[in-house]
Amino acid sequence: MFKRRDKRPAWKVVVDVLYPKGGWSRAFQYIKVRLKRLPDPPEKVARGIWAGVFTTFTPLYGFHFFIAILIARVFQGNILAALLGTFFGNPLTYIPIGLVSMQTGHFLLGTQLQSETRRSFIGKFLDAGKDLRDNSIAVLRGEPVDWSNIVVFYHEVFFPYLVGGIVPGMIAATVCYYLCIPLVRAYQNRRKGALIAKLAAIKHKATRKADRP
Repeated sequence: MFKRRDKRPAWKVVVDVLYPKGGWSRAFQYIKVRLKRLPDPPEKVARGIWAGVFTTFTPLYGFHFFIAILIARVFQGNILAALLGTFFGNPLTYIPIGLVSMQTGHFLLGTQLQSETRRSFIGKFLDAGKDLRDNSIAVLRGEPVDWSNIVVFYHEVFFPYLVGGIVPGMIAATVCYYLCIPLVRAYQNRRKGALIAKLAAIKHKATRKADRP
């Protein structure tokens, strides 16, 4: 009943994820409008945004929504705002977020990427995924397994990313928090004023109608 009538091919699904219909600017405008219409106080909305933005600096892809909800609950932020805040991470920002987080992590841990592997940031993700796929099949078949790429991925990407994402994540989330409060407050005040004016006009119209002979 609720399925699409025109089933999209796989390549179209991928394209829509990487570049939404109408462009990313339209997607961001939609998110901004949704944020402004949230009924909670600006501070609560901003705390939700903080949770969502901070979550995008973690390497736990696929769990960002759940982590954002958990953080928003801890800080008593708006849940929907937290989910919308995770859109700070998207195909246009994930690579710079990952690189900054990973480099910060290596700096804090006193480690560095091993140059002899000669694999890029994305390449190590792909190698780990290939290891996971191939070894899962090998286990089922009773064949030998080799987890070397996942070990490299953990030590050179995942753990430094996890540690290093905390600092830039808190900075980006805090900037968004302070930017969000005045924007949401101004919109809510303007919307409240428009609603009061509309109700006054309706009341005035009803009074004039009642006064007619």
